Amino acid sequence: MSPQPQTAVGAPLSRVDGRLKVTGKALFAAEFDVEGVVHAVIVDASIGRGRITSLDTRAALAHPGVLRVISHRDAPKLPYLDNPGSNNPPGRRLRVFQDDLVLFHGQPVAVVIATTLEAAQHGAGLVEVAYEAEQVSTDLTKGEPDAPTLYARGDAEAGLRDAAVRLDVTYRMARNHHNALEPHATIARWDGDKLTVWDKTQWIVGTQTELSTVFDLPMASVRVINPFVGGGFGSASRSWPHTVVAALAARETGRPVKLVLSRRQQYFGTGYRPAYEYRLRVGSDRKGRLAAMAHEMEHETSSYEKFFDGIMTAGQMLYSMPNVSQAYRTVPLDVNTPLWMRGPGFANSSFVIESALDELAHKLGVDPIELRRRNEPNEDPASGLPFSTRRLRECYTVGAREFGWHRRNPKPRSTRDGDWLIGRGMAAGVYDGGRFQSEARARLDADGTAVVESATSDMGPGTYTSQTQVAADALGLTMRTVTVRMGDSLYPPTPPHGGSLTMASVGSAVLDACNKVRRQAIELAVGDEGSPLYGVPAGEVVVRGGRLHAKKDPARGETYQRLLARNNRTHLAADGIFTPPPWGQDPLSVYVYNATFAEVAVDARLGLVRVRRMLGVYDAGRIISPKLADSQALGGMVGGIGQALLEHTVTDHRDGRIVNANLADYLVPVNADITDLKAIYLDGDDQQADPLGVKGLGELVLIGVAPAIANAVFNATGRRIRELPITAEALL
Repeated sequence: MSPQPQTAVGAPLSRVDGRLKVTGKALFAAEFDVEGVVHAVIVDASIGRGRITSLDTRAALAHPGVLRVISHRDAPKLPYLDNPGSNNPPGRRLRVFQDDLVLFHGQPVAVVIATTLEAAQHGAGLVEVAYEAEQVSTDLTKGEPDAPTLYARGDAEAGLRDAAVRLDVTYRMARNHHNALEPHATIARWDGDKLTVWDKTQWIVGTQTELSTVFDLPMASVRVINPFVGGGFGSASRSWPHTVVAALAARETGRPVKLVLSRRQQYFGTGYRPAYEYRLRVGSDRKGRLAAMAHEMEHETSSYEKFFDGIMTAGQMLYSMPNVSQAYRTVPLDVNTPLWMRGPGFANSSFVIESALDELAHKLGVDPIELRRRNEPNEDPASGLPFSTRRLRECYTVGAREFGWHRRNPKPRSTRDGDWLIGRGMAAGVYDGGRFQSEARARLDADGTAVVESATSDMGPGTYTSQTQVAADALGLTMRTVTVRMGDSLYPPTPPHGGSLTMASVGSAVLDACNKVRRQAIELAVGDEGSPLYGVPAGEVVVRGGRLHAKKDPARGETYQRLLARNNRTHLAADGIFTPPPWGQDPLSVYVYNATFAEVAVDARLGLVRVRRMLGVYDAGRIISPKLADSQALGGMVGGIGQALLEHTVTDHRDGRIVNANLADYLVPVNADITDLKAIYLDGDDQQADPLGVKGLGELVLIGVAPAIANAVFNATGRRIRELPITAEALL
């Protein structure tokens, strides 16, 4: 078949769902109008570890409007079957209301169901719970680590011992919370033995499988609906206990139940980026060629699940060196389970590795970009596989030119603007170019419009728009004649909407389905004696604006409408699928890369840090929508500024309470913190990765931001800060 004209893909188009969102017509999980819905509010444990000794619900049940209070005393035993197809970490997931154990501060111990939200909230405050409290362990530095996960090549200890230049540095990173705008919410309704939930989730199929295993239901008996997600950043990529609570409350009361976590409950009712301690030893020759790195990583996890972050990969493959060792340990604590947060694992390892390389460059008197160039591998050092694409050198070149890197004075504390010390820094970034099996369905109707369906979600990157662009070009239609439907388990299954998987995975399935439909139409036309295209080789027909025509004779053709009407077809339809190589069997090393440049100003007397400007240059394959890409890139930079300078979850280690569980005390960047941000995308089309030639962007754009800022702070002040967030106190 002739390649289709690409008129939508690559164009800076506005979001197709933009009007729905700005007019309030885009419905999020808690906004669906479900007849007869009642409200539920969770009662949280006020201790960090121990047992419930008594639970008095009399005052709550006497409150007007309260229908029921459910706790471990009267909740039915739930099957909680194993769920190997989920995103649940290894371990025994929290079983709500199944016993009297308290495993962390804020754990659900009861739920109040009432006719109004206000009655449920007040009723929850009337439930009196007594505990037998035990000593809690919530401090990463005092926990007992699990056995390590190990990686080694060469002999790192020998390489370090023989190296002419060595560093031995330890970095610490605070716990971060996702804090998406939309709170986690579920509406649950039972119709006989069939369960429907409207749930904030980044994985429709994941919520479906979790509920089916908790309640021992066939998958077909659970329907999950979620057309829009108001931000997630990874927090909704697994199913949390409140969703089970809502379904249980709905079954027990016989009424549809709505349960929305409060902003405070987000901090212990869902996951977070865990706190880290990371020791790195580096050895090189005097020209900066790396000989060895030894990584020792620890982060917090819960006592009941063992969460693994993607922390090891970058240290194995980002730079060329013969000797690498890694020991990665989780530390079980009396906390709820962490989860992936934007740039999971890679954002933390990049802060450590890229800060250490900057420190090494300063020690050697080598430009930080030149040091990185000297250690660029020709093939993946960890696997020995060739790269599908790796254009970090070009990222450095373009970034240095556009940022004005040549104006940077390498001597720390040498550039001033009045009371402000000015510094410039940079860092490289890498993220896994993951692809997973996905399915999609496309239908072309007799009126010349098309509908495309898949069960993926859209938490803000513009998935509706980018999938519409792919479908429109594949079908030869205009954007306005294509409707993309998502967020329903009745649609073809897809992987989690996260990990930068969606465009490559779901987009390739959409492309396959739409290509099949277009080819059906072409085959119908060239075999139809009544068609102007009769007898034209199928490979010589293209479709543009809903009209099929011969590529070499555009006047010879007809519309989809005429073709289908003449052949008495109401529609043409096809299922599409994308199946990447099995895990571990990919013949190529597929990653995305960036170089991030930052300029900061630090108040010489107060230690305040301000980011003046930032530039990101990205090697991320084909860019489907530049406008959406900019939204992702600039948002990722903002998130990275938060990680570098502001975000820090504070725990009271006496009882496990999170002290700043609100947006007044947990600081995130606001407009006043953001100035000049710019993104550049290298022209690319990685057909070896997937049929669309795309690679994920959403995670990559945060990775490298924190070390670029930390390195700029060093250039400005001469102070090497190895703990995030970088605070004014650390610079005084």
